[in-house]
Amino acid sequence: MIHKLTLENILFLDIETVPQHENFEDLESLDQELFAQKTQYQRREEFTPAEFYDRAGIWAEFGKIICISVGFFRDTGSKRTFRIHSYKGEESQLLKEFAQMLEEHFSRNEHLLCGHNAKEFDFPFIARRMIIHGLELPTKLNLFGKKPWEIPHLDTMELWKFGDYKHFTSLKLLTRILGIESPKDDIDGSQVRDVYYKEKDLDRITRYCERDVIAVAQVILKLRNENLLQDDQIISK
Repeated sequence: MIHKLTLENILFLDIETVPQHENFEDLESLDQELFAQKTQYQRREEFTPAEFYDRAGIWAEFGKIICISVGFFRDTGSKRTFRIHSYKGEESQLLKEFAQMLEEHFSRNEHLLCGHNAKEFDFPFIARRMIIHGLELPTKLNLFGKKPWEIPHLDTMELWKFGDYKHFTSLKLLTRILGIESPKDDIDGSQVRDVYYKEKDLDRITRYCERDVIAVAQVILKLRNENLLQDDQIISK
């Protein structure tokens, strides 16, 4: 099935998220209480809500998106290229720009979105944050009323499961075993919060996000038994 897909119809993406505020104490008292309730089973007795707040970026109700990186293939016949672009900065604006791009360039029936563990995290997180900001969901994220086989999403973690619903494989592990250059050679997801709030280095986070997008595209090529992308084929714009 994956060999029948047209690569140029796939938009690869990854997002980076952080807590909405730098510190737990910055939340209003009601939000502190709601965060404590939301995370009580994850925290158990090991952490207080304040100690656990550095992980708030994994929940759309308490986190925010600071970067969405996308990539897509173009094939001129003589050379295949992979073009990368990132939307970063203030969340409402980057979501508007991302949604506009989807509607203008990736809204047809044959178009697909692809990420790693994206069905569980990236796609629903983006949709929830758009709703919170009062933005209209683009076609590819509006799943209301769709049947499972009508949902235009690909997930490399799901593809690697081959039907094994219990199996979780990180992108770092998957690239390692497939002989793909690791996207985690600088920072990993657990460090994004500090790089954003303490180092204030959004460009570093963006580079990390873009490497994840490239890695996901490489995984798809590997699953299709095709040649991996070389550096001169990757174009950042």
